[in-house]
Amino acid sequence: MADIREITDFSAPELDIFARLKESRLTNWECEERGIFIAESPKVIGRAMAAGYEPVSFLMERRHVESQGKALLAQCGAVPVFTAEEPVLAQMTGFHLTRGMLCAMKRRELPTVEQVCAGARRVVVLERVMNPTNVGAIFRSAAALGMDAVLLTPECSDPLYRRCTRVSMGTVFQIPWTYLPERNWTDKLHELGFRTAAMALREDSVRLGDPRLLAEERLAIAMGTEGDGLADSSIEGCDYTVCIPMSHGVDSLNVAAASAVAFYQLGQVQK
Repeated sequence: MADIREITDFSAPELDIFARLKESRLTNWECEERGIFIAESPKVIGRAMAAGYEPVSFLMERRHVESQGKALLAQCGAVPVFTAEEPVLAQMTGFHLTRGMLCAMKRRELPTVEQVCAGARRVVVLERVMNPTNVGAIFRSAAALGMDAVLLTPECSDPLYRRCTRVSMGTVFQIPWTYLPERNWTDKLHELGFRTAAMALREDSVRLGDPRLLAEERLAIAMGTEGDGLADSSIEGCDYTVCIPMSHGVDSLNVAAASAVAFYQLGQVQK
């Protein structure tokens, strides 16, 4: 049975993870040496729990204890549940809670690149994509449009940041992901049997609909940081440079929008 606790003292240290600590500090919070993250909204929290992530504590509007949160809390045993009215929670956290609910959850040890790629035919590579909204949107498109896994360079925004998980609608818990080595990730993927396709605007780019891309047995689709795109060295290390045909003089798309177009086209492979 959940341990319901009415908030009476904003300064209580157990509320620090919701109200006073930045997400970068939560990553190193003492929790089995792996840190914690904050999941927001019942759907995101539910998908995280279904994937095996363990709740540490909840913060929710009082009314949700017996409504949207009831089924989640029934699975959690005596986990602390801090409650108050919505204006109090918004004042404490500094933002409006989506669906009136947050959950602090234990991080898990990430799989290796080899484990994530085992059996995968289409994987996504994100290089230095630092906007958490874009990372979350890319995960959602990857899960929906036929990608088997997501691989990130260390400079990318953390997929478990609150905004990432919320924008992804919890799909960060449904599609395998991990981090790549800091350097020469193209070599790593080649070692694992992938051909690599860099999404970039270059004179030697092939069009997204090129039949050679769909014919590849295993293909890694690489997308770079907002504005600058992929590093030149990464593009040079890829087997293909691929562009999305555009009209009306538009020269590029936001990386999240471009990912949806690329995944729809390149995910259409016989499985």
